[in-house]
Amino acid sequence: MVSRRMVVAGMAALPVLGMVRVSAQETDTVTTSEGDLVIHPVDHASLVLTWGDQAIYVDPVGGAALYEGLPAATAILITHGHGDHFDVPTLEAIAGDAVLVTNQDVFDQLPEALKANATAMANGDEGTVVNLPIRAIAAHNTTADRMQYHPVGVGNGYVLTFGDQQVYIAGDTELTDDMLALTDIDIAFLPMNLPYTMTPEQAAEAINTFKPKVVYPYHYGDSDLSVLEGVVEGDTEVRLRNWYPNA
Repeated sequence: MVSRRMVVAGMAALPVLGMVRVSAQETDTVTTSEGDLVIHPVDHASLVLTWGDQAIYVDPVGGAALYEGLPAATAILITHGHGDHFDVPTLEAIAGDAVLVTNQDVFDQLPEALKANATAMANGDEGTVVNLPIRAIAAHNTTADRMQYHPVGVGNGYVLTFGDQQVYIAGDTELTDDMLALTDIDIAFLPMNLPYTMTPEQAAEAINTFKPKVVYPYHYGDSDLSVLEGVVEGDTEVRLRNWYPNA
C-alpha cells in the first residue's frame, strides 16, 4: 500500500485520476511488510530512500549541502558515469562508511578510498546491498541517433526489494528488453528527456507494458509531462514532482 503526504498550499492535484502533483519538499511514505519506506527526491536524478536504519542514496551529485538533514548514507547506488549521476567530490563528502554499488565504468574511476567499499555490477547481475536484494537492469539508448549517449552494456538501472515492495530506478535509458520484461514493480522512477533518454510517449509505452503501481517521472528536464495524461492505462498512479527546485 502506498500513502502520500499531499498537496502544498497553492498546488492542486491534476484533474486526471491517478496523476498527482506535489511539492519537491514533500516526501512519500510507502508501507511495506517490514516497515515504512520513505522516498526523498533531491534533484534531477538524485534521490534518497530510507527504510529502517538504511539510507540508500541514488546518483548523489551537487555537493553535500543538498543532503543536509537526511540520514547518513548506508549504501550508494550509481547508475553510470555521466556528471549528473556521478560526482567524486560529492561522494567523498557524503560517503562515510557507506557501501557503493556501481557499473564497471564508474568503479574504474573511483578513488582508491571509495573503491575499497565498492562493488561493480553488470547488466543482469543479482546480489544484496546492506541486506537488500538488488538486480542490475540494462540501461541504454535504443534509437539509432541516440546510441552515443548511453551505449549497450554500460549503464545500470536497479531493482531493490524492501520487504514486499519492489522499486525500480531506471537510470538513463530508453525502453530496453530488460525494462519491458519487469514484473511486480511497485514503484518506478523513469527518465524522460531528449535526446538522452525517453520521450514521455516512450515512457507511457513502458508504463503500460510492465505496469508499475506508482511511477515517478524524474530526470525530465524541459519535457512536457502533460503528455502522460490520459495515455497511462490501468491503475498506475503517476506522481509528478518538482525535481528542479532551484531552477
